[in-house]
Amino acid sequence: MRNKLIETRKTGRRTRTSHAQVVDELGKAIVAGTYPVGSILPGDTELAQRFKVSRTVLRETMKTLAAKGMVVAKARVGTRVTEKNLWNMFDSEIIAWHFDNDVTEEFLLQLYDIRLAVEPFAAGLVAERANAEEIETLRGLAEEMAASGHTADSLALADLHFHLALAEASHNPFMRTLGSLIEAALVGMFRISTPPSENGFANIAETHMRIVDAIASGDSAAARRAMEVVILDGRDHVREAFATSDSPAAMEPLSPEISPK
Repeated sequence: MRNKLIETRKTGRRTRTSHAQVVDELGKAIVAGTYPVGSILPGDTELAQRFKVSRTVLRETMKTLAAKGMVVAKARVGTRVTEKNLWNMFDSEIIAWHFDNDVTEEFLLQLYDIRLAVEPFAAGLVAERANAEEIETLRGLAEEMAASGHTADSLALADLHFHLALAEASHNPFMRTLGSLIEAALVGMFRISTPPSENGFANIAETHMRIVDAIASGDSAAARRAMEVVILDGRDHVREAFATSDSPAAMEPLSPEISPK
């Protein structure tokens, strides 16, 4: 269940290759608007001096950003930043760069739109396909959310593990690829919210156990409804956080183990 957004800062970007570091810096700058849509990125000579890398590294960097839909190269023009509707928003790095730029309410709510479109159906699939071992795994992860002494960090991790396990239990590889979207939505919710004891997260184990009970009984419709309740509850927390703070995304972030990388 290892996912890119949940890697610790202990390994950090400094341990990356030159190619990965340049991709990361340029990607963040594009998302932040330093290089706005329609603008031309600096030429190879300027970028090579700035990042202290070879032209070969820069060529590979531009290929990577182009594969994400963020730039397009044109002869005698340069490398242009594309319209955002061409970006691959399922890409975990693009999601992470949005968090690096102080995630907005609109971005988080869009993540919840996708979750509502996909995860309830996934829960229904699990009710039809999960074996006994997978159901017990989900039950154990739901019970873990009820453990005493949870911090926002540990509860976010427990919640994430449950949803990723459910995606695995759907036995549909396309569901598994949505892990980074699920993670980003959960990280965002816990990042901008107050500790569990203060904001109603205390019932999180109960709402997730309802999903498990529906799955265990083989009731696909009930599993879908229970998942919808969980996602809508998370979306409500996001809205409340932004409604009660001038800049909730700038609140104290979660620890390195859960913060977006």
